[in-house]
Amino acid sequence: MSTFTAFYTAWSDQLQQLLRQLCSAPKPPTTQDHLHHLNHLVNKVLSHYAEYYRVKAAAAERDVLDIFAAPWASAFEKSLHWIAGWRPTTVFHLVYTESSILFESHIVDILRGVRTGDLGDLSPTQFRRVSELQCETVKEENAITDELSEWQHSVSDLMGATPDVDKMIERLVTVVRKADDLRLRTLKRVVDMLTPQQALEFLIAAVELQQGIREWGMNQDRECNY
Repeated sequence: MSTFTAFYTAWSDQLQQLLRQLCSAPKPPTTQDHLHHLNHLVNKVLSHYAEYYRVKAAAAERDVLDIFAAPWASAFEKSLHWIAGWRPTTVFHLVYTESSILFESHIVDILRGVRTGDLGDLSPTQFRRVSELQCETVKEENAITDELSEWQHSVSDLMGATPDVDKMIERLVTVVRKADDLRLRTLKRVVDMLTPQQALEFLIAAVELQQGIREWGMNQDRECNY
C-alpha cells in the first residue's frame, strides 16, 4: 500500500465522520450559536478537502503516474475521473439537482410566500452568480483538458534520441496541480455563494455522492474478485 493510499483511506474515514456531524447539525439555524456552528462545520469540511489536495500535490511530485493510476480508487471511481479526480463542473450539476429536488418538495410553501432558506430557495442573484461561475469553470476545465492533450501528443518525443523524460513528467505534474486547484477553488467559490444552511446542505449532498460512489464501486470490485 502506497503512502498516499494509506492517507486516502484515513482521510475518507474522517470525511465520513464529518458527514455525520453535518447531518446532525440544526437545520434551519434558529439561534446565533446554531449559525456559528454551521459556519464552523462548513469551514471544517473545506479545510479537510484542502488538506487532501495539499497531500495529493506532494504525492504527485513524488510519483504523478501513481496519482493517475489511483490504486486507492475502485474501477468505477476511476471511470469517472477527469485528470486524476472529479470534474469541477460536477459541482454545478449537484447544486441544480439538489435545488430542484428541494424546490419541488416545498413548492406549496414557496407559492404561499414562505421562505425555506434551503437549497430549494436560491435567490435569482445566487442562480446568476452560480451560472456565471459555471461558465468560467467550463473554460478553465477545457483549457486544462487541452493542456493534457498536448502533453499526450508529445509522448512521441520519447522515441527521439535523447528524450527529456523528467521534463515531461514535470509538465504532467503541473497539469494535475492545475486540475486540483480548479476543483478546490470551484468548491470554495460555490460555498461562498450560499448561506450557511445552503452550504451545509450542499456539502452533505457532495460528500454523500462521493462516499456513495466509492462504496458502490468497492462492492463491485469485491464481487468481481470472487
